[in-house]
Amino acid sequence: MTQTSENVTWLTQEAYNKLKDELEYLTGPARTEIAAKIAAAREEGDLRENGGYHAAKEEQGKQELRVRQLTQLLENAKVGTPPATDGEVAPGMVVTIAFDGDEDDTLAFLLASREYASSEIETYSPQSPLGSGVMGHKVGEDAEYELPNGKKASVTILKAEPYDG
Repeated sequence: MTQTSENVTWLTQEAYNKLKDELEYLTGPARTEIAAKIAAAREEGDLRENGGYHAAKEEQGKQELRVRQLTQLLENAKVGTPPATDGEVAPGMVVTIAFDGDEDDTLAFLLASREYASSEIETYSPQSPLGSGVMGHKVGEDAEYELPNGKKASVTILKAEPYDG
């Protein structure tokens, strides 16, 4: 997934289809299921002390939040291959880094949102400390990011290639 300044999200056809299927499920069968749970819990009596009712309403709220997220994501989606890059790290790229300049201690990861995460390759969000630290840097450059303990760490960008998965 790649986001440009126009807030366009680039998705592969497979990723787009997966997210669209999830949205269709959440706005169809899942809404019917949660409505039935709420109705059944309502019939149990006093809503103030009805744990099943409150749990179903909370589940409904989470489900509707996900519907809004998916709707926004898909509205801004473009299916296909993101524009070619010049080796600059951006979302939708597989980035290979060396820690502290040590060419033997490397990590390759996909820089993308959680919607794009797969078991094939480790995924880091562009908003994560490492993701935001390498964003915008070019191959060969050093990047710095903050560790959870507040210390700084540096990495060298070895590769930045569009994800084709």
